[in-house]
Amino acid sequence: MAGFDKVVGSYAEAMEGLEDGMTVIAGGFGLCGIPENLIAEIKNKGTRDLTIVSNNCGVDGFGLGILLEDKQVKKMISSYVGENAMFEQQLLNGELEVELTPQGTLAEKMRAAGAGIPAFYTATGVGTPVAEGKDTREFNGREYLLEESIQGDFAIVKGWKADRYGNVMYRHTAQNFNPMAATAGKITVVEVEELVDVGELEPSQIHTPGIYVNRLIVGSFEKRIEKRTVSDS
Repeated sequence: MAGFDKVVGSYAEAMEGLEDGMTVIAGGFGLCGIPENLIAEIKNKGTRDLTIVSNNCGVDGFGLGILLEDKQVKKMISSYVGENAMFEQQLLNGELEVELTPQGTLAEKMRAAGAGIPAFYTATGVGTPVAEGKDTREFNGREYLLEESIQGDFAIVKGWKADRYGNVMYRHTAQNFNPMAATAGKITVVEVEELVDVGELEPSQIHTPGIYVNRLIVGSFEKRIEKRTVSDS
């Protein structure tokens, strides 16, 4: 069964084939469940003019934010960008193109791509700047706008456990965008905390089946907390 083994031995091998100008879909929400080591490898490779599709762009100095330091990102498609001063500055300076997308629409753009659906109608964004230039249609007396799905040249994903065949589990809220992102890449790369024996994961526990995964690597993670809140007592 060697041909089904998705495990690679290095981050360089995991991101082999990434080139300037490609589109990369990244899982995670804030700093929760982000593929931090795969992002670091993109920075190390120096790949430029990238379109990054993710809920947000990390923070200054961590997550996707590190790709802004050397201006490797040409365009950001995301739903929230409020935690990154460098992002704001590059946007205001005209150095970064930004396409703000409602969060649920962004998730569906990924899911639809994975399901082979090129576009879909949604009521979200009707009558707002989000709808500018998009086709609209009325269903049952309500107006909807047409949104195109997004497929990435690469999808980078953070999992909790996986077997060598690429069957992946996510831990709690780290599911966020990761399951949708995993389906939407021409090449999907998953980094996980733990590699388990084939058969150890119950089928009902698997969130992303191995058929979606091209490469798998085991890493260690910093897991920063984006905003720490504590009580006085």
